[in-house]
Amino acid sequence: MKRGKNAEDAAADGDDTGSASAKKTKKPKEPEAPILYDDPPDKMTSKDGRDANMKITSWNVDGLRAWVKKKGLDWVREEAPDVLCLQETKCGQKDLPADITSMPEYPHKYWAVSDENQGYSGVAMLCKTEPIKVTYGIGKEEHDKEGRVITAEFPNFYLVTAYVPNSGRGLVRLDYRKTWDVDFRAYLSELDMQKPLVLCGDLNVAHQEIDLKNPKGNKKNAGFTPEEREGFTELLANGFVDSFRELYPDQTHAYSFWTYMMNSRGKNVGWRLDYFLLSSGLLPGLCDSKIRNQAMGSDHCPITLHIAV
Repeated sequence: MKRGKNAEDAAADGDDTGSASAKKTKKPKEPEAPILYDDPPDKMTSKDGRDANMKITSWNVDGLRAWVKKKGLDWVREEAPDVLCLQETKCGQKDLPADITSMPEYPHKYWAVSDENQGYSGVAMLCKTEPIKVTYGIGKEEHDKEGRVITAEFPNFYLVTAYVPNSGRGLVRLDYRKTWDVDFRAYLSELDMQKPLVLCGDLNVAHQEIDLKNPKGNKKNAGFTPEEREGFTELLANGFVDSFRELYPDQTHAYSFWTYMMNSRGKNVGWRLDYFLLSSGLLPGLCDSKIRNQAMGSDHCPITLHIAV
């Protein structure tokens, strides 16, 4: 675009034929208006005719304390999910804001934090009804010390929320990420043998080119490397379904993360990094998978799942 505009300017400025048409300078092109994703009305009935009876919301809050100050809980109360899953809480339990620990809407609250740095990573799960059982991590110390996974067992399914490791600038943690992907996939597959599961969270990968604004420029960057994308493909091959793409296979410009730099959110230059994956056995009950891109308070927006279980 920039080169084209310069060529037009050069042609206008450099033509000395004296003709009236040549002396007319072309108006500079107006910047293109960003194409935004318009989250459609919620679908509350599954393909097999059942009404949704479970609503789950997932949100990478990029620091729980700052998110609470930005009125994130006001949005949560309006959305009113049955379960709220949070990632990148960056907050030890002794520092949790009273605004969230005292929420009567969610009497059952579970927190996982990094052992070594409580201002890093961290996930949470807040439930209206008490799960049968809650566990932390995936059973491997090298991963579990970073506080990245909580699993809750409900009567008909498991719910797993995860903050998947970022491969980092310069891909310094890509090798670790590849190890994580293998171990996490094995953990999920073992759970799935017992009862079907819902996985939600920041999975730190844009799976296909449709899932980010600038695929060509990001193929060597964390979140869109061939290795990370292949790891996600293998997870799907193990019997899990990307709920959003199941319902909206060709939807473009639907993102859940935008860097704070360069007005990326205003321009909708984003990535879809946040997902609800379902065991194939839960697919008949899928009603809707939402990207709530109007909700502010983080560099990610929340996502919501409606499902009949």
